[in-house]
Amino acid sequence: MATTQAPPVVGGTAVPASRNRMRPGRWFSELGWRHVVGVIAVVYAAFPLVYVLSASLSENGTLTGSNSLFSDVSTANYAQLGTTMFWTWMGNTLVIAVATSVGTVLMGAAAAYAFSRFRFSGRRAGLTSLLIIQMFPQMLAFVAIFLLLISLGNVVPVLGLNSKIALVAVYLGGALGVNTFLMYGFFNTVPRELDEAAKIDGATHTQIYWTIILRLVAPILAVVALLSFISTFGEFIIARIVLSSESNWTLAVGLYGWVSSLKEANWGLFTAGAVISALPVLALFLYLQKYIVGGLTAGSVKG
Repeated sequence: MATTQAPPVVGGTAVPASRNRMRPGRWFSELGWRHVVGVIAVVYAAFPLVYVLSASLSENGTLTGSNSLFSDVSTANYAQLGTTMFWTWMGNTLVIAVATSVGTVLMGAAAAYAFSRFRFSGRRAGLTSLLIIQMFPQMLAFVAIFLLLISLGNVVPVLGLNSKIALVAVYLGGALGVNTFLMYGFFNTVPRELDEAAKIDGATHTQIYWTIILRLVAPILAVVALLSFISTFGEFIIARIVLSSESNWTLAVGLYGWVSSLKEANWGLFTAGAVISALPVLALFLYLQKYIVGGLTAGSVKG
């Protein structure tokens, strides 16, 4: 048998349910406008993605032919990727991005641990120097990087131009700085009493670092790894300068080559490659999301 909820009682008098409802004008002024702004933001952000997906499914190979979204749907552009160097570029990009993100995490964590746990002369100056250096983008030094790699290539060919190892080394050269500051703040939230207790049990600084500290700061490691992977995955300027042969190109360089010539630009192939190249970043973000959100929430209450 259905039951009805009794109306609320105020001062011994039942208040009609209609009086509890917020008037439309007041609802819009307090809550409704937020929904409108949210919908506009979602449409503004989603439209370019839908447009690119529509262009990738169009056989015309032009962006102007995709003004009518999904007017024709075909997987020809995706099938054509197999006849190009796309998958070679994808492999190169993944190798470079993974190597750079792992190296960034290891270098940044070691530097953050040193700045957080040890007191030495030049500590404050070192932190300030890292912050100031990171104020200047790495791409500003592309001429110096080019000349440096030419000289290094004469001595150590593997660190010269057109080398993926050299490109990873260049990326790792700018790995410290902001990443170290992010980790440094998180390392400071880990109580020093844990270090002291481990030292009493006979643990060395190396054992404390690898077995205790890194496990407690895993969330910030995931954040730094994700940011490093994303920035490296889509980086273009340095990669275009260092890598000259087509077989060593990254995705950003290779995809640009398809549309660099206005008369021969194949936007359908470009957008198909762009859609597929976004999948690894999306998958990594979804995989690390639980560590990022849960870890940052837990880290905010650490004493």
